[in-house]
Amino acid sequence: GDMGHGLAVHFAAYGHDVTLIDHRESNIERANAQMQDVAAFLDERDLVDADPGEILPRIETTLDLEARVAGCELIIESITEDLEAKREIFERFVPAAADEAILSSNTSGIPITDIAAATPEAAGRIVGCHWWFPPYLLRPVEVVRGEETEDRTVDRLAAALEAVDRDPIRVERDVPGFVWNRVQFAVVRECLHLAEEGVASLSDINRAIRDGYAVRTSSIGPLETMDIVGLDLAGTVAGNLYPELSD
Repeated sequence: GDMGHGLAVHFAAYGHDVTLIDHRESNIERANAQMQDVAAFLDERDLVDADPGEILPRIETTLDLEARVAGCELIIESITEDLEAKREIFERFVPAAADEAILSSNTSGIPITDIAAATPEAAGRIVGCHWWFPPYLLRPVEVVRGEETEDRTVDRLAAALEAVDRDPIRVERDVPGFVWNRVQFAVVRECLHLAEEGVASLSDINRAIRDGYAVRTSSIGPLETMDIVGLDLAGTVAGNLYPELSD
């Protein structure tokens, strides 16, 4: 997929031994080529201290799921966004994993509680670990607490992410889409609505978000913006605008 090879390179760049597991040899071959490209990209732009010659040897690839998860401290599932498929893969690796291993899913929006329901004996160690694409560039990672996830699991995962220069965003309620995708798809929905209503062209809407809103938001978040504008004015604008937005 799009995430696994990037996660492998990122952890290896910070000195960790990584095993990348797939169910098809052709996927492994493609991932090896992708990991070489990512390592070269990071090296060319001086984004990591390690050089590609140090990073890639730390990554092992295999088709043997059960045998290779046994020695892992952190397991990140990053398969297709399908609940049943994720439950099936957890049912396979949970019994084989070490008792202290963190069992995480990189799902972008499926509730962690629903995934953990297939392996209730390990629900306290199952947690969301949602990276944003590309994972070797974007620092925030959502740490999503399922209904049964233990505090210790959340704390251990957050510490592991901080140790590889990532910023854990603690999602305390297991709602579909978590934080990032709920906001992202709300923006996408309104962009499509504006285009459908003929308010502006697709190109102009895209540029308005990419070159305007996104640039400002990279420095000042939306809630900080409300503080600057003033809550009274923000409330007045919202009262006028919310009824007109796509629902």
